[in-house]
Amino acid sequence: MTLNAFAPIGVMIIIGIILGLIILMISRVFGPHNPTFRKTAPYESGMKPIGPGTRRMPIKFYLVAVLFIIFDVEVIFFMPWAVAMRDLGVYGLLVMGVFTLILVAGFVYEWKKGALEWE
Repeated sequence: MTLNAFAPIGVMIIIGIILGLIILMISRVFGPHNPTFRKTAPYESGMKPIGPGTRRMPIKFYLVAVLFIIFDVEVIFFMPWAVAMRDLGVYGLLVMGVFTLILVAGFVYEWKKGALEWE
């Protein structure tokens, strides 16, 4: 395989970077830019910060994030496998079985931690 096969991907990346930089420059040139003391303060609401800047997040947010990642990974890998299932044969079935076991382990972890409970 030659590098010519990857040329369209490289062009897309370069166009994306250039477009992003152009959008940032346009917003900087034409957008409002009037920094004041209150705007550059840690909190823009005008209130003085009380207490620490970081607070402990409940474990529920972490569990929801893990659940989201599990579902995303599941969809990303199951869809192409389902399309090419006949071509992959028994080896593809075994590999997807191992992958499914890993996903089930993640779901069991989430279930034991109570992330699947409706509150």
